[in-house]
Amino acid sequence: MKNSTLIFDVKRYAINDGPGIRITIFLKGCPLRCKWCHNPESQSRKAERMYAFDKCIGCQECVNACKVNALELTGQGIVGNDLCQLGGDCAEVCPTKAMEIVGEAKTTSQVMQLIKKETLLMDTSQGGVTFSGGEPLMHHAFLLPVLDACGQEEIHRCIDTSGYAKTDVLLNIAKRTDLFLYDLKMMDSDKHKKWTGVHNELILENLKMLATTGANFNIRIPLIKGVNDDDKNILDSARFIAALPGQKPTVNLLKFHNIAEKKYRNLGVDYDKGDMEALSVEREQEILNVFELYGVHTTLGG
Repeated sequence: MKNSTLIFDVKRYAINDGPGIRITIFLKGCPLRCKWCHNPESQSRKAERMYAFDKCIGCQECVNACKVNALELTGQGIVGNDLCQLGGDCAEVCPTKAMEIVGEAKTTSQVMQLIKKETLLMDTSQGGVTFSGGEPLMHHAFLLPVLDACGQEEIHRCIDTSGYAKTDVLLNIAKRTDLFLYDLKMMDSDKHKKWTGVHNELILENLKMLATTGANFNIRIPLIKGVNDDDKNILDSARFIAALPGQKPTVNLLKFHNIAEKKYRNLGVDYDKGDMEALSVEREQEILNVFELYGVHTTLGG
């Protein structure tokens, strides 16, 4: 479809993705591969099939519905082959929703229709729309007209981003965005590469550039034991944020939750949790105190 992109989820009544009650639209595709990613189905820019073995009752409705004979029932449940065209017939007939096609093409006008349905709730709660992912900046050509249309309707616009994008793309989007939720995972570039698949120089430079524009942004930092909770990273992060030009952003420290293991399994992807785990309440408070010491308003979030 012309001027369309893949959406893998739409969350209504969202309260953690910006001010007020919001509709959050998740765009498919991300240049990062964070070891702790809670949405592995967001990473590929292509549609994917997810299959939940524990929901399957072995009725074979999906097998019979497939027009290209790409599915069969085995001792390991439903197994697909290379003939699969991700047409979605299997998911439509599955009575237990064990089969799901992740990624549906939506045009800009279709996305605006979704957003406009929520305007009454957004207006009464001073909410808006948040574009998340994946990485929404990968879809900048699609996003620009949607953000413009939202602006014309006076709908509050928020972008949840890793910051890993061309600087001119970020600045162009910033002209049409009311709030950024900007991820800052860790300061050491080599460690960043180890845990996310990319170095972080572009992310840090983009954040500094964004701050010079006067754009409104908050910073989100996931706290993960053994990954980025060491004293050096916390101090470096606090100093970096405190030195940003303009009004200082709020920092939201995010707790680590191992909630995506089943998603990886349903995608047929190996998941190595390793030693990653949540921090103690005491350590979280210590880290919060460091940021506050540097004059950075900080909250603990979910």
